[in-house]
Amino acid sequence: MMDETASPFRPGAGRRLLVIDDAAIVRAYYRQALEPEGYGVEEAFNGIEALEKVLTAPFDLAIVDVNMPKMDGLTFVRRLRATEEGACLPVMMTSTRDQEADFAAARAAGVNLYLVKPISTADLRLYAGIMTGAENP
Repeated sequence: MMDETASPFRPGAGRRLLVIDDAAIVRAYYRQALEPEGYGVEEAFNGIEALEKVLTAPFDLAIVDVNMPKMDGLTFVRRLRATEEGACLPVMMTSTRDQEADFAAARAAGVNLYLVKPISTADLRLYAGIMTGAENP
């Protein structure tokens, strides 16, 4: 018999994610998909803001858009990789761009996973879990 007082399984519990996108609706979508899984979600509007956050607090995953004002996603990742704090931080890049040159540029910058938008909630949760080492039930 199952204990009805047991809290639901939350694979992302204790994991901190940084969502970097200039579109508030996209950041909200990612937050709504990931917080119920237990992830702590911080947001940044562009690469400059994101870099400041990474340098002041640890994260388990960065989910970053390509096209943003002030500092785009590729520049952010290159600068992130040059820091001690961000050298090994897993990075999931999201974009509407789907050409081989886009994938190659992301790999060269140091991106670990490149996903083409739109991204389903199920895929977002799956890849966040894989990239953060979140437990499966």
